[in-house]
Amino acid sequence: MIPLVYHPIYSELPLPSEHRYPITKYRLLFDAIQKQYTQNPQIKHNISFHQPTPLTPEHIKEIHHPEYVDHIVQNTLPAAKMRRIGFPWSEALLERTLTSAAGTTLTAQLALEHGIALHLSGGYHHAHYDFGSGFCVFNDLAIAAHHALKHPDVDTILIIDCDVHHGDGTATLFSDHPNIITLSVHCDKNFPARKPLSNYDLPLERGTNTIQYLDAIIPVIEMATRIHQPDLIIYDAGVDIHVDDELGYFNVCKEGILQRDRFILTHCQQHNIPIAAVVGGGYHTQHEHLIPLHQQLFDAAFDIFIK
Repeated sequence: MIPLVYHPIYSELPLPSEHRYPITKYRLLFDAIQKQYTQNPQIKHNISFHQPTPLTPEHIKEIHHPEYVDHIVQNTLPAAKMRRIGFPWSEALLERTLTSAAGTTLTAQLALEHGIALHLSGGYHHAHYDFGSGFCVFNDLAIAAHHALKHPDVDTILIIDCDVHHGDGTATLFSDHPNIITLSVHCDKNFPARKPLSNYDLPLERGTNTIQYLDAIIPVIEMATRIHQPDLIIYDAGVDIHVDDELGYFNVCKEGILQRDRFILTHCQQHNIPIAAVVGGGYHTQHEHLIPLHQQLFDAAFDIFIK
């Protein structure tokens, strides 16, 4: 059984016209999965949909500075810091943020039970301890890892971040944490300008193509899993590495993204490491253009884990 985690609120955030964030892609992805996979009896009977319940601010404060969390909840964050996040404050933003963070936490829990779970949101890796940035309010990857460590069978977690942008918030949150290992594969000259050290950083040049990308990431991921023997992998499967992504600057093709996802999922299956995957970044003015790219993660999971 492969659990899929989704909530309609993921795409229910009013944004100004021409906003760069592709807010409708979550609903479009869910609709595409429903249409394609629920008509296949073999897949239909081997997937289950789960809807998260929003986390409380107290849960968030286990990872983020309590004062920062209170500012977000009460809409008292200074305007300059809200602009750094990139979203206008609203009750809908707060509810969506708490729900998406809950979704990644639930995905990690379900992965520990089933060996794999996939979240149709997540990857808000630019949120730091006491500030948000780059469309990220709270760091769902960090929150999920923190909660997963409470599981009796989990001692070490590896976060593999393959979004094209450096996972700076995750790196700083766990810079002194021996049980949560951070690995970021990203474009060297892209957001954010300042890139704090992860446990493993793999900065790749602008224009990196499919072969170069895969040749670079595979041995690093193999090495990290061999050294740390994680009990859970949290995987940010960003598709903003694609050649047509408007904020990416890589030249990786669609098939290359599929090969990346297949490698990581197969690697986890072969080594009996539970994997919780989130869809991560992907930016295009036409939101529907992102769906075939994100859907490959689900294609790979169903092909590998459903026999």
